[in-house]
Amino acid sequence: MHFLDQAKIYLKSGAGGPGAVSFRREKYIEYGGPDGGNGGKGGDIVFEAVQGLNTLIDFRYAQHFKAKRGSHGQGKDRTGAGAPDLVIKVPVGTQVLSEDKEEVLADFTEVGQQIVFLEGGMGGRGNASYKTSTNRAPRQHQPGEAGQEMWVWLRLKLLADVGLLGLPNAGKSTFINQVSNAKAKVGHYAFTTLVPKLGVVTHKGREFVLADIPGLIEGAADGAGIGDRFLGHIERCRVLIHLIDISGDDPAEAYTTVNAELEAYGGGLADKPQLVALNKLDLADEELGRGFAEELLAAGADKVFTISGATGAGISELLDGVLGYLPDRTSTETHAEEVEDEGEEPDWSPI
Repeated sequence: MHFLDQAKIYLKSGAGGPGAVSFRREKYIEYGGPDGGNGGKGGDIVFEAVQGLNTLIDFRYAQHFKAKRGSHGQGKDRTGAGAPDLVIKVPVGTQVLSEDKEEVLADFTEVGQQIVFLEGGMGGRGNASYKTSTNRAPRQHQPGEAGQEMWVWLRLKLLADVGLLGLPNAGKSTFINQVSNAKAKVGHYAFTTLVPKLGVVTHKGREFVLADIPGLIEGAADGAGIGDRFLGHIERCRVLIHLIDISGDDPAEAYTTVNAELEAYGGGLADKPQLVALNKLDLADEELGRGFAEELLAAGADKVFTISGATGAGISELLDGVLGYLPDRTSTETHAEEVEDEGEEPDWSPI
């Protein structure tokens, strides 16, 4: 499945149906009077956050969403049928932005969350509603109200408990494959990861979602490399794991470079707690790891772990540190919880 985290779509709610102009016509009733019914209400545009979606790729092939108009009124005081609502299903974590991307109009953070985004037009009045003691045969009616329309942007920010970041080739793909069920591509070249990846981590009876994003390089905020457009997917993470290649030229410089890009991006990322991990311990000795750890502490890191994503060394201690930042129940744990039956059903019997 292709990953798409931004899409521009056109929305239009349904117009209301027009009211009817009708007069009662029955044998032996000379003055039947007006009996035109009102028009039906137009369909609303409704957004709904659903489980099981993690991309906006469907909106690449369908950009226009128009709800149906209400039915027109009819004689015998029959009101037109209202049009059904048009429900647009989006992944959890989707934001609806104005056309200029300056205002967040809706934010979907929970499964099942629904928002009536554009209301359909009200149906028009039929001529029966204009009848008065002095206007006994009105012929006027009201057309239905027009629907609302607008262009909006959809922006997806994946919901994850923990974010994974670092320079290209820091070993992020190997790490997420080691600790989760993800099957990220691993290669001996920069920018192996081109789109964000999600994996579910199970550790000591707990479950949480880990998000891996493409590597950052110096100048990412200005568009260098893949840029910083994917940083939005870790904005809602509770804690960040910052992987640093222990075999690189200068781990302290790598730490400073990534944090400078987080500061330039904004969104509160620079203030999030970070667990710094010197990765690829299998390519160096422990003495070198201790030396680099001291340099990282001097550069501003609170605590430094030494791990190997390839062999799994030190990863358990790192995940122990992650658990301290998680809530009592993560989203995956809540959905996985079994609901107990309120009462036991009696044994089935054909009698």
